[in-house]
Amino acid sequence: MSSELRQIETIAREAGEIALRFYGNVVAEYKDGDSPVTAADRAANKYIVEALSEAFPEDAILSEESHDSLDRLSANRVWIVDPLDGTKEFMAQNGEFCVMIGLAEMGTPIMGVVYAPAQDVLYSAMQSAGAWVERDGVRDALFCPPINGESLRLVTSRSHGDPLITKMQEALEITDVQICGSVGLKCALIAEGARDLYIHPVPYLKEWDTCAPEIILREAGGTVTDCTGMPLRYNKAAPLQPRGILAGAPGVQGMVLNSLKSVFLRTNAQYVTA
Repeated sequence: MSSELRQIETIAREAGEIALRFYGNVVAEYKDGDSPVTAADRAANKYIVEALSEAFPEDAILSEESHDSLDRLSANRVWIVDPLDGTKEFMAQNGEFCVMIGLAEMGTPIMGVVYAPAQDVLYSAMQSAGAWVERDGVRDALFCPPINGESLRLVTSRSHGDPLITKMQEALEITDVQICGSVGLKCALIAEGARDLYIHPVPYLKEWDTCAPEIILREAGGTVTDCTGMPLRYNKAAPLQPRGILAGAPGVQGMVLNSLKSVFLRTNAQYVTA
């Protein structure tokens, strides 16, 4: 494992500990789009950005809670950060939140860490090297198992439901559904074999929602694309993932993509040629 990845794991753990100091005692403000932000988000973000800047001064940083400088567009390597993914879950004290730090090189994720501080569970991955989970001080390699049978197990958002998700679920005749907070934790459920599929077709997902979870699930053997089957790209001028995310265990995308793409494009005609 590279020294860079170990550094990022340490930074994520420290940021998680900082966030937990505010657990159970937070007051939220609301940004555009009714998205909450708390002192925990800001404190964790400050620590992460300062630590990354010191450790990797030549790299750019894109973080949800920092001013976005488009100077990053000229950088080959960009750290993409969500200091507290699942702020609503943090406020609800249900444990379904995490710190997410990903590294994109030339628009593609190559390294990522997702840390769930409430459970003290760490997920990490590095391109072409594998993915790992560490809990109770024990580190194990992550190998996402292929689907078993034709009945799929869906994981979906606890706080960001959408009628289009329901349409997709009905198109696939899925009845086994688990709700969960953070994007990182939903992808981790697939990487560990507890779920088979995650769909979020909304246009407001951001790069910091998907960067670290993508590399972890891909290195575990799963697949991650947008809802039309195209790769997610990073370090764009507008850091949106406008076609959402489709994440699955090995073999799932081949089963579901045509149906989901059809539903998605019928509802979102602007993406037919986008």
